[in-house]
Amino acid sequence: MDNSLLISLSHQIASYRSMDVIANNLANVSTPAYQREEPTFGEYILNVPPAEGQSGNQQLSFVQDTGVVRDLSEGHLDTTNAPFDMAIHGKGYFAVQTAAGERYTRNGHFTLDASGQIVTSNGDAVQGDGGAITITPDDGEVHIAQDGTVSGKNGQIGKIRVVDFASPRALTKEGASLYAADGQSPVTADSFTLQSGMLETSNVEPVVEISHMIEVMRAYQATATLTQTQEDLMRQAIDKLGSMPN
Repeated sequence: MDNSLLISLSHQIASYRSMDVIANNLANVSTPAYQREEPTFGEYILNVPPAEGQSGNQQLSFVQDTGVVRDLSEGHLDTTNAPFDMAIHGKGYFAVQTAAGERYTRNGHFTLDASGQIVTSNGDAVQGDGGAITITPDDGEVHIAQDGTVSGKNGQIGKIRVVDFASPRALTKEGASLYAADGQSPVTADSFTLQSGMLETSNVEPVVEISHMIEVMRAYQATATLTQTQEDLMRQAIDKLGSMPN
């Protein structure tokens, strides 16, 4: 395949990847505490021998997908008045126990299961300093303080465990608003306040994402036009060669 077509193809793949990330951001605009993602790309230089009429090695510049980066900025805090909804204002993650081990989330849409444990919408137990926190009918009205202390009419029941990491962007996304530590050791967060009866919204700005989508579509169309032009030139050259007498 012609080098120019390969370069154009790398640009088109990058645009497709960008569109996929933008679409995922828009799909999660209503997901509590969702952190938008942005694709990152690099330049891959390939040295090739000179073509006819050229001298010295030639450099071809390809687009290389290098991954995605999460935007760690905090979303807005919306009041829900649900007794076990919680929002972290500041840095930190809730620790939850899943079937695959301990995982971490900023999505504080919690409730009580049949046994009285505070759980996520998927039924994973929210962890306190001493493990899962269980609320009993004898506890009466439950209050959750800004430091995570859970108390009832008979005193303290437990304390919501909020952790932080040296490199939050290195956490591995697993879906359902959960992250895996991926080798990092969680430490107790100290720069947060817990807001009871509230949820952190997604930090996705739909207008900004749609603007990015339009930019990507235009870039893709420009590259596709160049590719089509190159193919037309090659086709015309082949037709002329085919029409020449033997």
